[in-house]
Amino acid sequence: MGKEKIAITLDKEFIGELDRLVSEQVFQNRSQAIQEAVSEKLARMKRSRLSTECAKLEPKFEKAMAEEGLSEDVRQWPKY
Repeated sequence: MGKEKIAITLDKEFIGELDRLVSEQVFQNRSQAIQEAVSEKLARMKRSRLSTECAKLEPKFEKAMAEEGLSEDVRQWPKY
């Protein structure tokens, strides 16, 4: 994946925490720490969106649809 340089502004306390983590060798540098934080946040947002969309489903309706489709498909399957 290609990388691109950006400029960001952070509170001094966050920069201090980042520098501490870098000095403790948790991260190689500030960029790595920020990249991992952004990646983790985006992944959480995707999972959260999936959960939100799944919550909109009606379990009884979804089950009925699945069972209806399954009974149709089973009759068309070859016998083994």
